[in-house]
Amino acid sequence: MKLLDTLQDEHVLIDRVLGSLRTYVGRLVDGTADPADGRRFASFFTEFAGHFHHDREERVLFRALVTAAELPADRGPVYALAREHAEMEEWLRELAPLLERRPQSGDDRARLRALVMRYSHALWRHIDAENSVLFPQGEERLVQCGIRELADRPMSEAEAAAREGAAALLVGYPPVEDDALTRGDGCFMCRAHGETCAGLEAEWWTELEWEEFHSRDASD
Repeated sequence: MKLLDTLQDEHVLIDRVLGSLRTYVGRLVDGTADPADGRRFASFFTEFAGHFHHDREERVLFRALVTAAELPADRGPVYALAREHAEMEEWLRELAPLLERRPQSGDDRARLRALVMRYSHALWRHIDAENSVLFPQGEERLVQCGIRELADRPMSEAEAAAREGAAALLVGYPPVEDDALTRGDGCFMCRAHGETCAGLEAEWWTELEWEEFHSRDASD
Protein backbone atom coordinates (compact mmCIF):
# COMPACT_ATOMS: atom_id res chain seq x y z
CA MET A 1 0.00 0.00 0.00
CA LYS A 2 1.70 3.14 -1.25
CA LEU A 3 0.66 5.49 1.55
CA LEU A 4 1.94 3.10 4.21
CA ASP A 5 5.25 2.75 2.36
CA THR A 6 5.49 6.55 2.21
CA LEU A 7 4.70 6.92 5.92
CA GLN A 8 7.40 4.39 6.78
CA ASP A 9 9.91 6.27 4.62
CA GLU A 10 8.97 9.44 6.50
CA HIS A 11 9.56 7.61 9.77
CA VAL A 12 13.17 7.04 8.70
CA LEU A 13 13.70 10.78 8.29
CA ILE A 14 11.85 11.71 11.48
CA ASP A 15 13.88 9.10 13.39
CA ARG A 16 17.16 10.59 12.14
CA VAL A 17 16.14 14.19 12.83
CA LEU A 18 15.24 13.18 16.39
CA GLY A 19 18.82 11.97 16.79
CA SER A 20 20.02 15.25 15.30
CA LEU A 21 17.82 17.18 17.73
CA ARG A 22 19.48 15.43 20.63
CA THR A 23 22.89 16.49 19.29
CA TYR A 24 21.66 20.06 18.87
CA VAL A 25 20.35 20.31 22.43
CA GLY A 26 23.64 19.02 23.82
CA ARG A 27 25.49 21.72 21.90
CA LEU A 28 22.95 24.40 22.79
CA VAL A 29 23.46 23.64 26.45
CA ASP A 30 27.25 23.89 26.17
CA GLY A 31 27.05 27.06 24.06
CA THR A 32 28.30 25.75 20.70
CA ALA A 33 25.01 25.57 18.75
CA ASP A 34 23.30 28.36 16.80
CA PRO A 35 19.94 29.11 18.48
CA ALA A 36 18.53 29.95 15.05
CA ASP A 37 18.73 26.25 14.25
CA GLY A 38 16.30 25.59 17.08
CA ARG A 39 13.60 27.32 15.06
CA ARG A 40 14.34 24.96 12.16
CA PHE A 41 14.05 21.90 14.40
CA ALA A 42 10.77 23.19 15.84
CA SER A 43 9.47 23.81 12.32
CA PHE A 44 10.41 20.31 11.17
CA PHE A 45 8.60 18.56 14.01
CA THR A 46 5.62 20.94 13.93
CA GLU A 47 5.09 21.26 10.18
CA PHE A 48 6.47 18.04 8.69
CA ALA A 49 6.14 15.47 11.48
CA GLY A 50 2.94 16.96 12.88
CA HIS A 51 0.90 18.87 10.30
CA PHE A 52 1.90 16.60 7.40
CA HIS A 53 2.86 13.15 8.67
CA HIS A 54 0.62 12.73 11.71
CA ASP A 55 -2.25 14.50 9.99
CA ARG A 56 -2.31 11.96 7.13
CA GLU A 57 -2.05 9.07 9.56
CA GLU A 58 -5.11 10.32 11.43
CA ARG A 59 -7.26 11.65 8.60
CA VAL A 60 -6.54 8.87 6.12
CA LEU A 61 -5.17 5.70 7.75
CA PHE A 62 -6.83 5.85 11.16
CA ARG A 63 -10.13 6.97 9.63
CA ALA A 64 -10.07 4.08 7.14
CA LEU A 65 -9.36 1.58 9.91
CA VAL A 66 -12.35 2.84 11.87
CA THR A 67 -14.85 3.42 9.07
CA ALA A 68 -13.93 0.66 6.59
CA ALA A 69 -12.37 -2.02 8.79
CA GLU A 70 -14.75 -1.18 11.67
CA LEU A 71 -11.99 -1.13 14.27
CA PRO A 72 -12.64 0.75 17.52
CA ALA A 73 -11.80 4.45 17.71
CA ASP A 74 -12.33 4.77 21.45
CA ARG A 75 -9.84 2.12 22.56
CA GLY A 76 -7.01 0.00 21.20
CA PRO A 77 -4.17 0.95 18.83
CA VAL A 78 -5.97 3.70 16.87
CA TYR A 79 -7.06 5.45 20.05
CA ALA A 80 -3.70 5.01 21.78
CA LEU A 81 -1.61 6.29 18.87
CA ALA A 82 -3.89 9.24 18.14
CA ARG A 83 -3.71 10.14 21.83
CA GLU A 84 0.08 10.02 21.65
CA HIS A 85 0.01 12.40 18.66
CA ALA A 86 -1.90 14.94 20.74
CA GLU A 87 0.33 14.40 23.77
CA MET A 88 3.54 14.86 21.79
CA GLU A 89 2.13 17.95 20.06
CA GLU A 90 1.52 19.48 23.48
CA TRP A 91 5.04 18.62 24.63
CA LEU A 92 6.50 20.13 21.45
CA ARG A 93 4.68 23.42 22.05
CA GLU A 94 6.33 23.53 25.48
CA LEU A 95 9.73 22.55 24.08
CA ALA A 96 9.85 24.73 20.94
CA PRO A 97 10.54 28.13 22.58
CA LEU A 98 13.39 26.63 24.61
CA LEU A 99 15.10 25.36 21.45
CA GLU A 100 15.49 28.90 20.15
CA ARG A 101 17.56 30.39 22.99
CA ARG A 102 20.52 29.43 25.07
CA PRO A 103 19.59 28.24 28.58
CA GLN A 104 20.62 30.86 31.11
CA SER A 105 20.74 28.77 34.27
CA GLY A 106 21.24 25.27 35.54
CA ASP A 107 17.49 24.93 35.98
CA ASP A 108 16.93 25.98 32.36
CA ARG A 109 19.46 23.43 31.13
CA ALA A 110 17.90 20.66 33.21
CA ARG A 111 14.39 21.52 31.99
CA LEU A 112 15.48 21.59 28.35
CA ARG A 113 17.23 18.23 28.64
CA ALA A 114 14.26 16.66 30.41
CA LEU A 115 11.76 17.90 27.83
CA VAL A 116 13.77 16.79 24.82
CA MET A 117 14.41 13.41 26.45
CA ARG A 118 10.69 12.88 27.07
CA TYR A 119 9.72 14.00 23.57
CA SER A 120 12.38 12.01 21.72
CA HIS A 121 11.81 8.81 23.71
CA ALA A 122 8.07 9.01 23.14
CA LEU A 123 8.35 9.66 19.41
CA TRP A 124 10.98 6.96 18.85
CA ARG A 125 8.82 4.34 20.57
CA HIS A 126 5.74 5.63 18.75
CA ILE A 127 7.51 5.10 15.42
CA ASP A 128 8.42 1.54 16.42
CA ALA A 129 4.82 0.77 17.40
CA GLU A 130 3.43 2.03 14.11
CA ASN A 131 6.07 0.31 11.96
CA SER A 132 5.84 -3.07 13.68
CA VAL A 133 2.17 -3.30 14.63
CA LEU A 134 -0.19 -0.68 13.25
CA PHE A 135 1.01 -0.53 9.64
CA PRO A 136 1.30 -4.25 8.87
CA GLN A 137 -1.79 -5.26 10.84
CA GLY A 138 -3.79 -2.30 9.60
CA GLU A 139 -2.91 -3.02 5.99
CA GLU A 140 -3.97 -6.66 6.41
CA ARG A 141 -7.37 -5.63 7.69
CA LEU A 142 -7.89 -2.97 5.04
CA VAL A 143 -7.05 -5.45 2.27
CA GLN A 144 -9.58 -7.87 3.75
CA CYS A 145 -12.14 -5.07 3.32
CA GLY A 146 -11.16 -4.61 -0.32
CA ILE A 147 -9.04 -1.49 0.24
CA ARG A 148 -5.65 -1.77 -1.45
CA GLU A 149 -4.76 1.91 -1.72
CA LEU A 150 -5.32 4.99 0.43
CA ALA A 151 -5.46 8.59 -0.70
CA ASP A 152 -2.53 10.91 -0.08
CA ARG A 153 -1.97 14.65 -0.42
CA PRO A 154 0.96 16.88 -1.38
CA MET A 155 2.88 18.90 1.17
CA SER A 156 2.05 22.54 1.75
CA GLU A 157 4.80 25.10 1.19
CA ALA A 158 5.50 25.28 4.92
CA GLU A 159 5.63 21.49 5.25
CA ALA A 160 7.94 21.15 2.25
CA ALA A 161 10.23 23.89 3.53
CA ALA A 162 10.44 22.20 6.92
CA ARG A 163 11.38 18.91 5.28
CA GLU A 164 14.00 20.52 3.04
CA GLY A 165 15.55 22.23 6.06
CA ALA A 166 16.19 18.85 7.67
CA ALA A 167 19.08 18.08 5.31
CA ALA A 168 21.23 20.91 6.67
CA LEU A 169 20.33 20.05 10.27
CA LEU A 170 21.44 16.44 9.79
CA VAL A 171 24.79 17.63 8.43
CA GLY A 172 25.31 20.26 11.12
CA TYR A 173 24.18 18.06 13.99
CA PRO A 174 24.97 14.40 13.25
CA PRO A 175 22.27 12.12 14.69
CA VAL A 176 22.96 10.15 17.85
CA GLU A 177 21.21 7.15 19.33
CA ASP A 178 20.12 6.94 22.94
CA ASP A 179 21.60 3.84 24.55
CA ALA A 180 19.32 4.34 27.55
CA LEU A 181 16.22 3.78 25.42
CA THR A 182 15.15 0.21 24.69
CA ARG A 183 13.56 -0.01 21.26
CA GLY A 184 11.95 -2.92 19.47
CA ASP A 185 8.95 -4.40 17.73
CA GLY A 186 5.59 -5.55 19.04
CA CYS A 187 2.88 -4.42 21.41
CA PHE A 188 4.89 -5.09 24.55
CA MET A 189 7.43 -2.45 23.47
CA CYS A 190 4.73 0.20 23.04
CA ARG A 191 4.43 2.67 25.91
CA ALA A 192 0.62 2.56 25.57
CA HIS A 193 0.47 -1.18 26.23
CA GLY A 194 -1.32 -1.92 29.45
CA GLU A 195 -2.33 1.72 29.89
CA THR A 196 -4.46 2.98 26.99
CA CYS A 197 -4.31 -0.22 24.93
CA ALA A 198 -4.58 -3.87 25.94
CA GLY A 199 -2.61 -5.01 22.91
CA LEU A 200 -3.41 -5.94 19.33
CA GLU A 201 -4.79 -9.40 20.11
CA ALA A 202 -7.13 -8.18 22.83
CA GLU A 203 -8.29 -5.10 20.92
CA TRP A 204 -8.44 -6.19 17.28
CA TRP A 205 -8.50 -9.96 16.94
CA THR A 206 -11.74 -11.58 15.83
CA GLU A 207 -13.09 -14.89 17.12
CA LEU A 208 -11.84 -16.52 13.92
CA GLU A 209 -8.32 -15.23 14.50
CA TRP A 210 -8.37 -16.55 18.05
CA GLU A 211 -9.63 -19.93 16.81
CA GLU A 212 -6.84 -20.09 14.24
CA PHE A 213 -4.29 -19.15 16.89
CA HIS A 214 -5.46 -21.86 19.30
CA SER A 215 -5.59 -24.36 16.45
CA ARG A 216 -1.96 -23.65 15.49
CA ASP A 217 -0.91 -23.72 19.14
CA ALA A 218 -2.55 -27.11 19.66
CA SER A 219 -0.83 -28.58 16.60
CA ASP A 220 2.68 -27.57 17.73
